[in-house]
Amino acid sequence: MEGDVDEDDGTFINISLADDSAEGERTALRSRPEDQYNTMNCNIDDMENQVEQEERTRLINQVLELQHTLEDLSARVDAVKEENLKLKSENQVLGQYIENLMSASSVFQTTDTKSKRK
Repeated sequence: MEGDVDEDDGTFINISLADDSAEGERTALRSRPEDQYNTMNCNIDDMENQVEQEERTRLINQVLELQHTLEDLSARVDAVKEENLKLKSENQVLGQYIENLMSASSVFQTTDTKSKRK
């Protein structure tokens, strides 16, 4: 008999997985439509996971590329700042040199315009 109970400890000792019909014939186990639905869902979930993983990988690669571009731009900005400071320093030196030349030359001597008008 199916599901007989062991009298010693009260547990089941025999479980039949086949369906015994009234005529004594055994019918084969069939997959239920819900099982097929679950299998299809698993396949769809796997495909969605794969698409999500590919999208995640693409985004990570894009972020890494943008990080490298940012590093390159930062290095370029630093180089331009350094060049700018160098040029400012050179301009100050040249400006001082020109002032010294102008003050040494009689052509560029300052004249007092107020005293001539009076």
